[in-house]
Amino acid sequence: MKLAGKTAIITGGAMGIGRVLAEGLAAEGANIIIADRAGAAEAAAEMAAAGHSARAVACDVSSEQETESMAGECIEAFGAIDVLVNNAGIYSSLTPQPFEAQSAEEWRNILDVNVIGTFLCCKAVVAQMRTQGGGRIINLSSGTPFKGVPYLLHYVASKGAINAITKSLAKELGSDGILVNGIAPGFTLSDGVMANPVQLEKLKDISLQARTLQRDQLPSDLVGAAVYFASADSAFVTGQTLVVDGGAYFH
Repeated sequence: MKLAGKTAIITGGAMGIGRVLAEGLAAEGANIIIADRAGAAEAAAEMAAAGHSARAVACDVSSEQETESMAGECIEAFGAIDVLVNNAGIYSSLTPQPFEAQSAEEWRNILDVNVIGTFLCCKAVVAQMRTQGGGRIINLSSGTPFKGVPYLLHYVASKGAINAITKSLAKELGSDGILVNGIAPGFTLSDGVMANPVQLEKLKDISLQARTLQRDQLPSDLVGAAVYFASADSAFVTGQTLVVDGGAYFH
């Protein structure tokens, strides 16, 4: 129970990686706010039925008003914001294609959610974390910026920005006791990915072959890293991005 009495917001927590991370932090004793555009109420109800402390907040992370409301509802429900997991993002719906076939509109949509959304969520919670004397921000990045994966340039660029945000924000917030770290998964068989046959066909086998550990990556493989960054175990670690991909990339 490394997170007993702590409160964590998981954006994009209704399904996929976010849902598994929410359950993983809850299993360590954390109160959970599931923030998502859809499905948050159902996910929170299922977690509560399983004995966890969970609440739902409808939130589009690209909206400043909605991210501010998310933080306010978390404080109202649990009186604190100890952990923010910036998981919400656009990936599983994407089809790999040459960069010149990608539209500016698609780029803007991805950047609005993956990058601006992360910025807005951090901005929404930081005042409360400062009041409490500290907190943890965990940004979900990707192994793709480290490897230079082709045909997903908009997504790779957005996650490269997350790596930069993690480092710069860690420097800015360190004196406030707020630690900022990132987790960079490899190709993970999340709910969304499993529903995208094009991604599975183009990326599953090649990702598996590139790994030192020769098996598929599952959302549960990321829970340990999230608990580590959320708990006292990482009390002297900030500005780091941990690649969790079965040894496809050594960082």
